[in-house]
Amino acid sequence: MVTPLRVAVAGFGYWGPNLARNAANHPGMDLVAIVDANPRRLAAAKAAYPMVRLTTDARDVLASPDVDAVFVATPPETHCALVLEALERGKHVLVEKPLATSSHDAERMVAAAAQAERVLSVDHTFLFTPAVRKMQSYFAAGEMGEVYYYDSTRINLGIFQSNANVIWDLAPHDISIMLHLLGEPVTSVSAFGARHVDMKNENIAYLTFQFEGSLLAHLHVNWLAPTKIRRTIIGASRKMLVYDDIEPDEKLKVYDCGAQIATDVEEMYGRLVEYRTGDVVSPRLDKTEALAAEMDHFVNVVRGAELPISDGAFGLEVVRIIDAAQRSLANGGIPEQVQR
Repeated sequence: MVTPLRVAVAGFGYWGPNLARNAANHPGMDLVAIVDANPRRLAAAKAAYPMVRLTTDARDVLASPDVDAVFVATPPETHCALVLEALERGKHVLVEKPLATSSHDAERMVAAAAQAERVLSVDHTFLFTPAVRKMQSYFAAGEMGEVYYYDSTRINLGIFQSNANVIWDLAPHDISIMLHLLGEPVTSVSAFGARHVDMKNENIAYLTFQFEGSLLAHLHVNWLAPTKIRRTIIGASRKMLVYDDIEPDEKLKVYDCGAQIATDVEEMYGRLVEYRTGDVVSPRLDKTEALAAEMDHFVNVVRGAELPISDGAFGLEVVRIIDAAQRSLANGGIPEQVQR
């Protein structure tokens, strides 16, 4: 019989309850502790999990020998210190996105995980949604052909964050999906943004990502939109995909269409584009909750049964891209190289 992974959740605010619920329900995990400095949140945790140890001090669980892994769902600016201490004390770590608020801190965390020989996983939950997993299967099987462009929109009338702009808040979701599907490094980023209502942080931004070759990607993030949109369009030579996360039933549509240069036209007409259109399919997706699938994956990675999908190095790459976007934003949209 395999011993369950004993898990502590640090942070019981917005995302922590979801992590705690999945850890408590997973057959390969035991939820043993919850940490939060807010007494009201701890009271809510006690009501939900009366048998779980509760504390306001993270050091109580980080030093505990009966904790194997720590799930960190605290504000991003606290990630580095918490994760470093957890790794130094021999704990495996799952940390909410973004991994850190700077490339420097993220690099320290990745190095600490390697030195401690412990799993450092970043909670890019969208990678485990049924729609993204289905899209990834098309890429892995070579069914997409040459990818031409990647266009994504993530907007809503949302909560203005006091300690981060809309890029740090929303863009990690789409950047992680983009990197996971395309499997190519971003070379440079240009970003434009504006501040409204709260003049401290940008609430709207447009990001353009450059890759080697002609592949181009674009992302629009916005807290000040009248409607909620979560849509990604991927154009390639063999298939085109539309992923709409708001759509309740048909979240993914696969278009059997593309374009190529016609070769059977007379020379006088030059090089004409030949379009191919075919069926539109909405594939059946499984109903597994993304976070539940991620918990399965985390346990298997800790046990050595799977390679990590979203490890520290992956999370570091996301932070490096956002750092480049921040530099471009400060420099009026001038493209900035992603520094590695």
